[in-house]
Amino acid sequence: MKLFTVDGVKSIMLGSNFITIEKTNETFEWALLKPEIFSILTESLTNGTPIITESELSKDIGFNEEDDEVIAMIKELIFTRIRPAIQDDGGDIEFVSFSEDSGTVYLRLKGACRTCDSSSVTLKNGIESMLKYYIEEVEEVKQVDEAADEAEKSFAEFEAANLKPKAREEDLPPSL
Repeated sequence: MKLFTVDGVKSIMLGSNFITIEKTNETFEWALLKPEIFSILTESLTNGTPIITESELSKDIGFNEEDDEVIAMIKELIFTRIRPAIQDDGGDIEFVSFSEDSGTVYLRLKGACRTCDSSSVTLKNGIESMLKYYIEEVEEVKQVDEAADEAEKSFAEFEAANLKPKAREEDLPPSL
């Protein structure tokens, strides 16, 4: 997608009647990003070229031929029934994983839904109840927080690089 070539663009969400673009950080000013973004969008609309290709769309949705039947049903339900409603509110939803042992579906909310105060209510009352109704293997739905994931990963990398492994008992000097 050509919009990702714009320095400072982190994510893009396309809906039937909207486009949401998220900056990588606050050092990028919208006043500088807008002209380049508008130019790319105008060029695409004028030439009739798609904003997103079929291969990018299927990659974004996460459909995979190796998915088992339950995961395929979860993804299909998210794509056909849940995702359009979330996108109408300027957000998006991404399937992360499904634990067969616990029956837990892990999802990531994006865009406006990520920071919305009612997202936890939407997740539990709307998404969880629909998935549980149609797919008996689903027991609960949990939200995966992208920022928390990144912080946890960074912390683990920091620990690995800066902390020595714990000393083994045989490596310790004899006590007095």
